Amino acid sequence: MINRVQVRDGKPYPPATVEQFELLPGVAEACARLKHAGFLLIVVTNQPDVGRGTMAREVVEAIHQRMLKLLPIDRVEVSYASGSEEPPDECRKPRPGLIVRAAQECDIDLRGSFMVGDRWRDIDAGHAAGCQTIFVDQNYKEELRKDPDFRVTTLLDAAQVILALIQRETQESY
Repeated sequence: MINRVQVRDGKPYPPATVEQFELLPGVAEACARLKHAGFLLIVVTNQPDVGRGTMAREVVEAIHQRMLKLLPIDRVEVSYASGSEEPPDECRKPRPGLIVRAAQECDIDLRGSFMVGDRWRDIDAGHAAGCQTIFVDQNYKEELRKDPDFRVTTLLDAAQVILALIQRETQESY
């Protein structure tokens, strides 16, 4: 939803190199508009290929550095867990650990926050953390497990929903 992915059998796969990292249309504008409105922008991401040993952590971190150069992102929270750990890693989405940690460290009110994502794990993690959720539907072959509060098709659409909600709340408080 931030960057172009490879879709195989209806499932998204991240770029394998920094050179393959490419922002999707409208992402820079969406982030700039939200940042201008005063939002902290925190990316919360599972990177299980590192935990599985099929991708080097250094590559993922280099991709994140590239993303941070291109976008006004404040923070990147990453779970490198493979998903097969017992007990399950509390920071791997759909668990809310990464969101909760960022909220504690950045003094964020999660009830006034939004979790925007393109996978069921994002929506479940947002619900578990107490955020409003916005699903960016990329037509992947996976079912949502919980209903999002809003459904859009791009990150720019999600930003417009958020900004409209904030504007409405501001007008109602006067």
